[in-house]
Amino acid sequence: MNEESGVRSAEDWFFQALLRGDAVSLERVLTPDFLLIDVMTGTEIPGTLLVELVGSRQLVFESVERIDARVRLYGEAAIVTGQTRMRGRYGDQPFGAHSRYTHIYVHATGVWQLASAQGTPIAAAAV
Repeated sequence: MNEESGVRSAEDWFFQALLRGDAVSLERVLTPDFLLIDVMTGTEIPGTLLVELVGSRQLVFESVERIDARVRLYGEAAIVTGQTRMRGRYGDQPFGAHSRYTHIYVHATGVWQLASAQGTPIAAAAV
């Protein structure tokens, strides 16, 4: 497996873990110091909290449509930029987001792990 396909595989693992609510798989793909910048609020969310919210089903991803993704490799690091449309709920509150994202992966202990993620909302087109 070449390095780009390894990163894409880790990216698939991350999104599938979110959709399945699989805390164990999610924890495996995240670095111990993972940090998410939330697409809705700009809040910093540590990986431990994300894993807890997803695993407890407080945060549920009902759909994630990945529209595109580009991988750039830099030795033991990789940057993935892409676009998604997501729907889900946080507690009883439904959410939806169309965003561009940046994921930063590091090649640690022989596998690619997600170290940081940030989403930026895409505004609806003016009519």
